[in-house]
Amino acid sequence: MNRHIKSIFLGFVLIFLLIQIIQPARNIDYGQVPSTDISKVYKVPDNVQFVLRQSCYDCHSNSTHYPFYSYIQPLGYYIEKHIKNGKEELNFNEWGSYSQRKQANKLESVANQIQQKKMPLTSYTYLHPKAVLSESQIKEMIRWIELMKAEHNKANKN
Repeated sequence: MNRHIKSIFLGFVLIFLLIQIIQPARNIDYGQVPSTDISKVYKVPDNVQFVLRQSCYDCHSNSTHYPFYSYIQPLGYYIEKHIKNGKEELNFNEWGSYSQRKQANKLESVANQIQQKKMPLTSYTYLHPKAVLSESQIKEMIRWIELMKAEHNKANKN
């Protein structure tokens, strides 16, 4: 029986080591800010841009800063799936390719998510405590979003 347990354990270790060889594709843009980035479409104040980069861009852009544990599988696959889902929902680097209506809806959604403290996700902030939004950051973000929504409404009336 003891020999059987050792064989099973060795099998699990070998499988774990083998899956380390296969790494998922990384979401890295190497510092390029595309012309469709939200900062190219809107005037984004430095304080808002700081919040976006620190709390949002890892999952909602084409530029993720990967922690060391993302290279350990199967955790890396889980993280990549999470990033893929985040980018499908909202990608700040692709903002300019969204229709005016979609941009307005996304702004409203972002405001709701941060006001209700649903974003950034608790599972993310647990390992990235600097991404937690302070009350003043939430107010700054909401204020900026309200300004952008007013610009949208003004532009659509003309």
